[in-house]
Amino acid sequence: MDWGNDANSKVDGYGFERSDSFDYGLNNEFTSTYKPILERRNRRWNDSVSNSKVPHNRKMKRFCRKGIPNEYRATAWMSLSKADKYMKNNPSLYQELQSQTLDLKVEESIKLDLHRTFPENIYFSDTNDTESSLQVPLYNVLKALAIKNKKIAYCQGMNFVAGLLLITVKNQEKVFWLMDTLMNEILPDFYNPDMKALKAEQELLGQIVSWKLPEVHRHLVSLGVPWMLIGTKWFICMYADVAPVETVLRIWDALFYEGSKILLRVAFTLISMNSDKILACKDFPEAVHIIQSSVKNPLVKHCHSFMELIFKETGSFPRNEITKMRKSCIEKIT
Repeated sequence: MDWGNDANSKVDGYGFERSDSFDYGLNNEFTSTYKPILERRNRRWNDSVSNSKVPHNRKMKRFCRKGIPNEYRATAWMSLSKADKYMKNNPSLYQELQSQTLDLKVEESIKLDLHRTFPENIYFSDTNDTESSLQVPLYNVLKALAIKNKKIAYCQGMNFVAGLLLITVKNQEKVFWLMDTLMNEILPDFYNPDMKALKAEQELLGQIVSWKLPEVHRHLVSLGVPWMLIGTKWFICMYADVAPVETVLRIWDALFYEGSKILLRVAFTLISMNSDKILACKDFPEAVHIIQSSVKNPLVKHCHSFMELIFKETGSFPRNEITKMRKSCIEKIT
């Protein structure tokens, strides 16, 4: 992303058109504080990391939490998720999948969602019939995933994740392997047709809120707010098409190292940030609106501060405890 030329443009550095109500003042404030951070992170990555190899150690965990520079993202995400190894071990698979026939119903669902994927982005716009259009690469990726993962085939939400990966990684074969790794290892069963794992993750979010914000949890329960209404789109899209793009990419930087609990940290922080407003809610619709609109808080746009907050606000998040709680939620769902 070219931060120098982005500030007053009608289109941001990722190709998203800015609405008439876009707050250029807030954006310029964000850019002026974030650009020096990016420059510092670039220097640290240049000094510490090879372009071809990203180590998996505690230092890299800190580096991912503080943000991966754009020029390193594709390499880092592929390496940290081990998607690069799967691609190396199956060098011709993606092309072979392209030559196979897709189930007609699945193909229809994918083609329908192509036009719903980031319509405000110049690379996905129906009016873009140039070589820069990403609709065909997106179709190719989703088709290959559906053929390889027949149990899942295609699920709404996958299009937004794959779409933003294409904008960032700029290589459809790498995006295919990143998506396949997300679906089968990082977020296993999230996209299954029965949605049990996704439902269980929402219940797990509820348990975490009960654990760390018991008063907020009791109030939401008293209002009859189901957790499925709160975080389904957040989780299934991994915050793409929900939160500001730069914030989503920062979330993904941490997710590819630390796994799905990053999605929970973000969701919990969004609720915690608005705990006073939630406690003041008088009914179900008001509470749901407050929580779902929390991603529009200016702090969420300030991605560096927000990412620092998700680790500070949630505190200790022991993997063993989260795994135990998740298992309990899955058992309740099934």
